[in-house]
Amino acid sequence: MVAGKVVIAGALGLVGRATLGRYVADGWEVIGLSRRAPPEATGARFLSVDLTDAAACRSALSGLGATHLVYAALYEKPELRAGWLDTEQMETNRAMLANCVEALDAEGGTLRHIALLQGTKAYGVHLGQMPIPGKEDAPRHIHPNFYWLQEDYLRERQRGRGWHWTVLRPQAVIGFALGSAMNMLAATGVYAAISRAMGLPLVFPGRGDRVTEVTDARLLASAIAWAGQSPAARDQIFNVTNGDTMTWRGLFPTVARVFGMEQGHPHPMSLPAIMADKEAVWQAIVQRHGLKPHSLRELVGDSWQFADFAFSRDDQAASLLSTIKIRQAGFGDCIDTAAMLEWWLRDLQRQKILPP
Repeated sequence: MVAGKVVIAGALGLVGRATLGRYVADGWEVIGLSRRAPPEATGARFLSVDLTDAAACRSALSGLGATHLVYAALYEKPELRAGWLDTEQMETNRAMLANCVEALDAEGGTLRHIALLQGTKAYGVHLGQMPIPGKEDAPRHIHPNFYWLQEDYLRERQRGRGWHWTVLRPQAVIGFALGSAMNMLAATGVYAAISRAMGLPLVFPGRGDRVTEVTDARLLASAIAWAGQSPAARDQIFNVTNGDTMTWRGLFPTVARVFGMEQGHPHPMSLPAIMADKEAVWQAIVQRHGLKPHSLRELVGDSWQFADFAFSRDDQAASLLSTIKIRQAGFGDCIDTAAMLEWWLRDLQRQKILPP
């Protein structure tokens, strides 16, 4: 018996791919929304939908009979950090969510739950030192944010309807997706592989030792699946992280071990700048090891910018979230971050995305 029918918007992104895998494994009927076709069999049905087009959404999604929506789609501008405060980007993200929800939430609809993603920008982490720890009941930060537009839209749309929502706030999701704008895994692995191919030690390219956390995409997928079924998660906001703390520099010995590299002394540098001319080096690695034929752009996307943002934060002591609320509500999964990073890097090696 099928557990339910879930629509996953942004199904080929970091969160979407992991969530799709979780729901398929749990026996759900899964419909993935993406402009691109999946590169391999997933066990889900895919629809190509432009979420910025309300008419296209109505045509593709009306009448699907979905019980759950996982909204993991995201519109980012090429200049990542500038885009986070860009009004047009915010309005586009709100409209995309509204177009998707309104197509699924037609008269007499079957929708029971919507999961929505936010993150630590809710606590102003991109502007400077955030309060420690970030807590879900804190007053909204003063800066404009598409999170607020999407959340307020859901609260308003929900009136008089029978479905519930849950907002999840992870920190620096670690997983795999092609071309993601915020893929620390791909950026770190490719940077290490290129350094090794050039005969160089592995050098941490950041500044400072900000204490922080990350969230395994698989753990986040489990939290999303839990939220869609748990009465304790109805109409609630939850932080969700791996459960331990780390510094990015402190994780580099794990990266060095996976690639069999010596470590050099840390040296701050801009990854978008130093990686701009490395396509030929990467293609030589692809040929030498018989890797899947992705370009740097396809594999890393704009994530060099996000890696710079994560690695070089000497103006901040820490970015930490309280996960007391979600644990008290019934979700207590956790994972060691260093072990998680090693697993993901070795998994990409097994898939022939990164060299052995």
